[in-house]
Amino acid sequence: MTARAILRRRRRRQRPAVLALAGLGVAILSLTPTERAVPWLVWNASASAPVGLYRVVARPAERGPLVLVNPPADVDALAAERGYLPAGLPLIKRVAAVAGDHVCAVGSAVVLHTETVIRRLEADAAGRPLPHWSGCRRLTDGEIFLLMADAPDSFDSRYFGPVPLASVMGRLVPLWTD
Repeated sequence: MTARAILRRRRRRQRPAVLALAGLGVAILSLTPTERAVPWLVWNASASAPVGLYRVVARPAERGPLVLVNPPADVDALAAERGYLPAGLPLIKRVAAVAGDHVCAVGSAVVLHTETVIRRLEADAAGRPLPHWSGCRRLTDGEIFLLMADAPDSFDSRYFGPVPLASVMGRLVPLWTD
């Protein structure tokens, strides 16, 4: 028997095993979740929220808590382009308004529930103009408004408007903060 014939015979025997492994790999990949995994712990180094370690728990539907949220694609791209955050990194923001709440953004003022709560900046620290979402409306089911009122330079809904509630990965519970 020639060397070539021996190699062909070996390949025929190996083919089912290779096909089985390839099929197993495809099956495993099809079971992998397509959504971004939710972390259990998050370290915040941003100055817009208290620096420290947070635990991520179930999604909120109420005003007040800090949340971990995936920004809309255009917001994520702008934040990465300007160096605010690396691309794909979730934001840490406070829920300021939920479905049924009235939100207005006109000129430099952001009004929630008929009360001016924050003023918007025209430009970031580098002098680049900031986007301005504008309008007055009642938030619908599945929308929230994110606002860090204690951080005047926070990149939040005052600039990009309401975000889908579905983009919230979870509420943040502080474990250790400055």
